[in-house]
Amino acid sequence: MTDDSKREQLLAVYDDQLRGTGESADVPTSLDGPVIRVEYPSRGFVSYRTLDGLDSAEIDALIARQRDYFAAKGQAVEWKLRGHDQPADLPDRLRAAGFEPEEQETVLVAESADIAERLRGRDSVDGVTIRLVSDRADFERIAAMESTVWNDDWSWLTDDLVRRHASGTDIFVAEVDGQVVSAAWAVYKKGTEFTGLWGGSTLAEWRGKGIYKALVAVRAARAVSLGYKYLHVDASDDSSPILQRLGFLAVTTTTPYVHKPA
Repeated sequence: MTDDSKREQLLAVYDDQLRGTGESADVPTSLDGPVIRVEYPSRGFVSYRTLDGLDSAEIDALIARQRDYFAAKGQAVEWKLRGHDQPADLPDRLRAAGFEPEEQETVLVAESADIAERLRGRDSVDGVTIRLVSDRADFERIAAMESTVWNDDWSWLTDDLVRRHASGTDIFVAEVDGQVVSAAWAVYKKGTEFTGLWGGSTLAEWRGKGIYKALVAVRAARAVSLGYKYLHVDASDDSSPILQRLGFLAVTTTTPYVHKPA
């Protein structure tokens, strides 16, 4: 099978399993036509599989209703646009309704067993300990590491990781002499064949040593052992080339379009 054929196959599985309800498990939701409103505590999120069957006026009205629904609650809302979504002028329609684009990422997909095999023997780095963690104290250490990486206050991540762990997410740290130098987590999407790979931030002085790849290897092997066939990543421009060299295929892009109430 050619890469193009494989890419089309993976995109079809991604659309079928990770759009709509696949993005909203364990979170309060409400419906508006083809749209699922995902109601996080501090921010809204709009998910859907397709807008087929709606004319231009109906799409504009649908967009406006999502904006106004969350604005009435004093909340921002994210409309997650994929690069292959139709109609082609959907970005213009979102902008016209007051939504602004944030950084575009590349959606990468691979078969878990393929990545685990490619990275066999690369799941460790000399002098680095990689372990699965579950204690709040470790989540606090991860948040402190992320704050250093991004030069911002990421203390909010502690509670987020507590919530994720309670819902079944596996969280890994990479440590050197007891210091957290990198962390990543694997989100098993219930009712699908997908594991989402999140995190992977590494302290600047520890980059380029194979830690990121080791964390991918550990999570790929874990996904295989749990019976999850596919891995997916919303990858930054920094991570995307690394993951594509490891065998992931770029199937589309994703851009958050965000409306923030006045």
